[in-house]
Order: sequence, then structure tokens, then C-alpha cells
Amino acid sequence: MKTYVAIALAALLASCASTYSQKGMFNGYSDVRLGENIFQVSFQGDGYDSRERVTDLSLLRSAEVAVQHGFAYFVIASMADNSSSATYVMPKTTQLSTTTVGSTAYGTATTYGGQSFFITYPNTTNTIVCFKERPNIQGLVYEASFVMASLKVKYDIK
Repeated sequence: MKTYVAIALAALLASCASTYSQKGMFNGYSDVRLGENIFQVSFQGDGYDSRERVTDLSLLRSAEVAVQHGFAYFVIASMADNSSSATYVMPKTTQLSTTTVGSTAYGTATTYGGQSFFITYPNTTNTIVCFKERPNIQGLVYEASFVMASLKVKYDIK
């Protein structure tokens, strides 16, 4: 029985990852402009998202923000992991079966549930600095249009 629950949970987790959209009640991206060429960009995943997916989608949104504001390049000045977690315990249920023979009752009881699941809600926040021309600085400089194209293909985002 535990195997079936684990398989069903894995299938559910794989099929319910966050959609790439503006932040709603529980998940999605958000961004705010902090200066002429400085932005803070976040992506909040849900319990079905991997750390890699949330980090990638935060990077994708960073690239989109740069392009939307007329910039071709950006660097990540800081990246923060704001993930949270919770434990979910499946409720226990008991199934009873009884058989009566004359004045004697025979029975069995089977209990299901009670398993605990540890759920992580990944969240990544990037503070980015954008540039119109490729800056001559040490460190990783992202080409916004290339990042957008690559990650949209990886996650099949239109």
C-alpha cells in the first residue's frame, strides 16, 4: 500500500509544477525596479517544483525584465534563497471488517495513512544590474535574449 501511495504522490508532484506566470496567491514571478538599471526579480515555486526549475525561472524572468526595459545584458549582483518548508501528515483511516457466526463476532482492522511528507516551497530572488552594452567587468555577464531563448525551449514556454 505504501508503494502505491508513493507512486501516486510522485506522479502528482511531477504533473503539478508551477506555471510560468505573474505571481498569484501561491506561486509565480514578481519584480520591482530599484533604480535606473537595477531590478529585484523573484520566482516562488510550490511544493511540486525543483530547486533547479525555480532558479531557472527566476533567471528567465530576469532576462525578460532586462529586455522589457531596453537592456541587452545583465549581471546578478545577489541571489537569495528564500525557500520555506512544511511537513504534511496524511490522515489515518481504519477499515473494519466483521463476521458474525452465531453469537461470536470475528473482525479485522486495517489502518491506512499516517505517513509524513516533507514539502519544500523553493523561492529564488535575484537582484540584477542591467546594461545596454556588454560591460567590461569580471564575472558572469548574461546576454538577456540568449537566456530567454534557451530557458523557454528548456521549459516549453511560449
